Amino acid sequence: MEPINIGIIGCGVISDSYLKGAARSAYINVKAVADMRPEAAAAKAKEYGVTAAASVEALLADPEISIVINLTVPLAHAAVNQAIVAAGKHVYAEKPLCASFAEARDLLAAAAKAGVRVGGAPDTFMGASHQACRRAIDGGRIGKVIAGAATVLSHGMEHWHPNPDFFFIRGGGPILDLGPYYVTDLVQLLGPVKRVAAETCIGNLERTITSQPRAGEKLKVEVETTATALLSFASGATITLTASWDVWKNKRLPFELYGVDGSMLVPDPNFFGGAPEIAEQGADWAPLDISAHPFGVPNRELRDGRQVADYRIIGLLDMAAAIQQGRPHRASGELTTHVLEVLEAIGTAGAEKRWVDLTTTCAQPDPVPLGTGEEVFAA
Repeated sequence: MEPINIGIIGCGVISDSYLKGAARSAYINVKAVADMRPEAAAAKAKEYGVTAAASVEALLADPEISIVINLTVPLAHAAVNQAIVAAGKHVYAEKPLCASFAEARDLLAAAAKAGVRVGGAPDTFMGASHQACRRAIDGGRIGKVIAGAATVLSHGMEHWHPNPDFFFIRGGGPILDLGPYYVTDLVQLLGPVKRVAAETCIGNLERTITSQPRAGEKLKVEVETTATALLSFASGATITLTASWDVWKNKRLPFELYGVDGSMLVPDPNFFGGAPEIAEQGADWAPLDISAHPFGVPNRELRDGRQVADYRIIGLLDMAAAIQQGRPHRASGELTTHVLEVLEAIGTAGAEKRWVDLTTTCAQPDPVPLGTGEEVFAA
């Protein structure tokens, strides 16, 4: 596979994960980075050996760049995505794809008209642990999945992020920020969602930043910071999802899935690896082997010292290979748009106290082939 030139718009905190992932790949080359703050783009270009720190306009005008990654803040996603499409380039966006479902729907229509592809995060569902769970479910090891629970609980982002404002305004909140990881993994495991019910609330209307350099500043909270949702899947499964930034401590697991022939524990979908477990019928819990799957070996240390597998950008690698091969890519615009509609429906259901029927659907992404690395996408 010939390397594809890409550009990156947005040089904030998350750009490090993408630039590190790109540096490991033989399939892509970051030709330029851009940011509304030229000094931020220049710093990232120097740190990662990128050819150019360009303006957004120059990056989009570069005929050698085929795919552009949008890493701007959520409220800017729609406008930047549309500009990328208008420039005739494929777009791959950090989650959420847009700040609203309507914007995402318009983006897919514009991309189809322009003949370019849309893809987006999260791509963690393509990691070894989640693919091992998918293989076990597809193989019937726990039978038809009928119920389950997904949980992501913490006390917010203002304790570590240097500029956490965007997490608490439209386009933010735990449902739109962390929900994509959980709902995307559920869709790749179980298929599309049919309808949603929910209860939501704002725990605190004001928060205090404790991270540097803005420690002590106050933030106004404009979005729900706790949501408990009931997701009804077309497959017949019913899953509860609880997402909150109002919880100090908990012992809840990221995922439990219950099938008619057994149960499964799925690792944190914010990462690619982890230790899934399976209990088949009356047997005890046993580890689910992930060793035959790529993208599961720990390669990053978190602030708390934990070692995790972080392969962000493999969704774009798969997209680049799919473009050359003429096949669908897994982290597709249809998938990310369906997930965004689910997340938006949670807010609507909570506000209006009713079931919300989904208007979109999507196919389950194809399983990732067995192997050791990015070569699985070129097969």
